Amino acid sequence: MRALVTGGAGFIGSNVVDALLARGNEVAVVDDLSTGRIENLEEALAAGVSFHQLDIREADAVIAAFESARPELVFHLAAQVDVRRAIAAPAFDASVNVVGTINVLEAAQASGARRLINTSTGGAIYGETEVMPTPETVVPAPVSAYGQSKQCAELYCTWASRALGLETVTLRYGNVYGPRQDPAGESGVIAIFIGHMLSGRRPTVFGDGSAVRDYAFVSDVVAANLLAADASGLSGCMNIGTGVGSSLLDVIDAISDVAGCNGVIKPHFLPSRPGEINQSSLDVTLAREELGFSAEVGLREGIRATIAGLRP
Repeated sequence: MRALVTGGAGFIGSNVVDALLARGNEVAVVDDLSTGRIENLEEALAAGVSFHQLDIREADAVIAAFESARPELVFHLAAQVDVRRAIAAPAFDASVNVVGTINVLEAAQASGARRLINTSTGGAIYGETEVMPTPETVVPAPVSAYGQSKQCAELYCTWASRALGLETVTLRYGNVYGPRQDPAGESGVIAIFIGHMLSGRRPTVFGDGSAVRDYAFVSDVVAANLLAADASGLSGCMNIGTGVGSSLLDVIDAISDVAGCNGVIKPHFLPSRPGEINQSSLDVTLAREELGFSAEVGLREGIRATIAGLRP
């Protein structure tokens, strides 16, 4: 089966590419390398993956790449994911996450794709809610421009199913972490904290450390993507996470424990940043019922693998 992965040189996307290759799919990758790294695809390129370096905001280039690859399945992971950048430049954020998604949807339909698996956010999209863990029945109320653009992209996916006949399903991820995540990036707090620990620096915590997130290991997220690709009669949105929330201080304690630091990692506290919600954990009942999905990697096990992947 032919598959195309947008954002396929990124942290999550490159892991999806590897999983598709492992099961024998023919794979094409679209990425502009603004945050993705070609090194993430070194083995995939050697195995015959075709690579198209382009910006998904450029409709003609997207169409040409899809016409070349003729994918049956599309995994749409290309996105602007920096909450701070979205606050500073919401029009740019929307140009990537909304206009870029529309371009991908139209190219997928025109090239004969059967299904598109869209990537969204399970934290930013719900906003502040007292329903924990949060099911998909909670009406999205994002507080950040990033969450708003991802919600809009979800609605365009629904439109594409209705108007273009393209099967679409959206996966709303928790906070994904694991090997290949950039420890110097603006998102991915576990990789950032581990990077600080490995370089002998104190991690910076914005707020008092009580902010809760649902941390999902990348292999579980990849498994959810493959399940969503193969399931029949699938549509709409579903949460992908562990169903368990962990605070930033819990994460630091877990890193300290796994790394053998005996609790000596002392964070540096700064004021909370705008656009960040305080509590987020995801109800994953729907994904379990519809996909047979269940997260298998616990926080400490995932941190151990992430540390191993980031050590020189």
